Amino acid sequence: MDVQFSGIIFNWRGPSPYFFVTVPTEESDYLKSISGAVTYGWGMIPVTAQIGETVWTTSLFPKDGRYLLPLKDKIRHAETLSEGDTIFVQMTVTL
Repeated sequence: MDVQFSGIIFNWRGPSPYFFVTVPTEESDYLKSISGAVTYGWGMIPVTAQIGETVWTTSLFPKDGRYLLPLKDKIRHAETLSEGDTIFVQMTVTL
């Protein structure tokens, strides 16, 4: 199950600051429709993601009817990404 989208990197400045990109509504709706078969708890969906040449495994977080893709510092630094950048993401949902 592959998903591709573009989104803007943002910094969530909560108790644990982190960078994310929001999965658009259409793609989030698709992910929500398959979530029962792939989630491992709390609505998290495991994925293999790719930005540029960098590939990693992570999990999507459900938030306000959509999903958030977390971007570790290692990923952002490898691709020279900053808050506010628009990125193209390719993901495969891992079963």
